[in-house]
Amino acid sequence: MKIDDWLLEILACPACKSPLRAEPESEELVCTSSACGLVYPVRDDIPVLLVDEARKP
Repeated sequence: MKIDDWLLEILACPACKSPLRAEPESEELVCTSSACGLVYPVRDDIPVLLVDEARKP
C-alpha cells in the first residue's frame, strides 16, 4: 500500500472526522477514535472512504 504521509495527515474518517492510521500489512485505514473505529479498505492504492464499505473492528 502506497499512501503518502502528507495524504494521511489530511484524511479523516467520514463518519466521525477523526484521523486515520494506515495498516500496511492488511491494506486498510483504521479510524483512531475509540468510539468509532471503522476500518476502510484500500484498493489499488486508493482509499475507499465510504461508510457503507467500511467494516467494524
